[in-house]
Amino acid sequence: MISRRALEITAAALTGIFGVAVIVSSIDNGIGWSSAGVDAGTFPFLTGVIIVLGSLYNLGQGALGRGTLAIVRTAVTSSELRRLAGLFVPAAIFVAVIPLVGMYLASAGYVFAVLAFPRRQSVLRALVIAAATPLALYVVFERMFQVSLPHGALATAFGF
Repeated sequence: MISRRALEITAAALTGIFGVAVIVSSIDNGIGWSSAGVDAGTFPFLTGVIIVLGSLYNLGQGALGRGTLAIVRTAVTSSELRRLAGLFVPAAIFVAVIPLVGMYLASAGYVFAVLAFPRRQSVLRALVIAAATPLALYVVFERMFQVSLPHGALATAFGF
């Protein structure tokens, strides 16, 4: 089980790290005014500052145990954590295999995994949907928008 306090502190820390990353990359792009007007990093910098300030506030609230849901001791039970892992693990694998097999095969595998393994759909229906997904991605992105999605090392090995 994960306590509510631990979850709030972790979420605040992660959003704070994200805010700091936004600030650092904004400084690299330039903040302030130039001869052309506002520099490219000014708006992201201000957004990053707001994210960091909000994260610090949430960190304080979580550490002190204040807020409207402070009386809730358990945020995630073990059965809910298993359900969450059932979505997160296939998504992490999906992202990890994109450079190897490309977006199309990875998306077909991901769709099949989230539909067939938890028995949400029949295997045949999951296969049909998994085959239709990369086809739809190809038509929409490669043909209509003319944006090439990652093909991966496998496609490069076969000459695509």
